[in-house]
Amino acid sequence: MRRFLLTLLFAIPFAAPLRAATVDGLSINSSSVGSGPTIVFVHGGWADSSGWNQEITNLEQLGYPVIAPANPNRDLTSDAAYIRSVLQTISGPIVLVGHSYGGAVITNAAVGVPNVKALVFIAAFAPDKGESLVQLVTLNPGSQIGPTTLDFRPYPLPGGGTGIDLYIKKSAFHDAFAADLPPRAGLGMPRLNILKRSDFIHETRHQIAGGV
Repeated sequence: MRRFLLTLLFAIPFAAPLRAATVDGLSINSSSVGSGPTIVFVHGGWADSSGWNQEITNLEQLGYPVIAPANPNRDLTSDAAYIRSVLQTISGPIVLVGHSYGGAVITNAAVGVPNVKALVFIAAFAPDKGESLVQLVTLNPGSQIGPTTLDFRPYPLPGGGTGIDLYIKKSAFHDAFAADLPPRAGLGMPRLNILKRSDFIHETRHQIAGGV
């Protein structure tokens, strides 16, 4: 998937100083790559932006401007609005990359931002207009994240009432969320077990980003 991202970037023309780097064992001369577009990484639930550290390092070695804003992980509408506000501060072309729930966020965040030139989904949800994440999960069963692997913690809503945040149980975290990582690599991740509102999975994609 990282090689796919690099291939996509090569297709966007620009010029920059000569620079060389090795990415996933590939030796790449950035005289054919350049300094833009800006790559924006959006993480999913139960994660934070540090999950993109290696990708950021690799791409910065090639001369790309890269940012990885913190996805608030509160609800799809407000998360997309926040990421959109970040995108609106960036001049020039943008490649917007999402992982997991971050895929649903970028499909909404790109709406109304004409300089987003590509969406990249890395093991991510890619809902169509009107689709919710629960629909996609139902269509593709097999997730290990569910009632038996989650802790439910209530919190007060600003307008009154109670919401529910979901935390993956530490005992289930590696197998349910980071099974592709060596056990030692994922040791600290449960401590970064970012909360997520329980109703996000029922929200739908509202619009289709044009020109992407």
